This record gives sequence, structure tokens and C-alpha cells, in this order.
Amino acid sequence: MLDELKPFLLHWCITAVSLWVASGVFRGLRFADTFSLIVSALLLGFANALVKPLLIVLTLPLTLITFGLFLLVINALMIQLVAALVKGFSVSGFWTAFFASIFVSLLSFLIGAFVLSGDTAHPIQMPHSGVWL
Repeated sequence: MLDELKPFLLHWCITAVSLWVASGVFRGLRFADTFSLIVSALLLGFANALVKPLLIVLTLPLTLITFGLFLLVINALMIQLVAALVKGFSVSGFWTAFFASIFVSLLSFLIGAFVLSGDTAHPIQMPHSGVWL
């Protein structure tokens, strides 16, 4: 049970740190206190896991026409959704959410790459026969 909880908590902390750094970089992204930051990171993870896939499916034609660039808009909408739900989290506008979502995604990826680099729980191995399918 604890083994399944560890990656969740680690990703939650990485998201919280990324949001905290983003609030220092972007003037329009503010947290009232630490509690609102932690709740925002948790809700952003849930929104990305539950709401984002639904939005991706609903906007698939637009995403295909824009060669995937509309996914950046969906990321910004996820941040604005979380800001609307959490009382102590505010975003000044769409463009702040847009650029902050790019920043948070990249920073979370970089932090995760360094933190999770020693995690070899699921290595990809080539089949012994040499045939993948």
C-alpha cells in the first residue's frame, strides 16, 4: 500500500514546488498561503487526470488541426479551473495561465527527471526472441 502512495506523494510535491516557483516568476499567479498552494497542486493533479482527458477527446478535431498546440490552451484552462475552485489561488488572466502552465509543465518535468532518475522499478526490456509484436 505504501509503495503505491509514494509516487503519488512525490508527484504532488513536485507539482506544488513547480507552482510555488511559478508564483514567484509570474506576477499574476498568487497563493494566499501554503494550504492553498498544497490544495491547488492536489486539485491540478486531479484535474489533469480526470477533466483534461475528457477535454482532449471533445476537442480532438481542433487539436489535430492545430497540430497539438491546442493542448497548451487546455493546460491553461486546467490552471484557471483550479484557480476558480481554490479560494486562496488566483490567476490574473488567460495568458498568465497559459505561460504559467508551460512553465509548470517544464519545471515539473525537469524536477521529476532529477528526482526519479534513480527509480528503475519498471525497466523496459527487449523480448528474448527479438520480436516486439
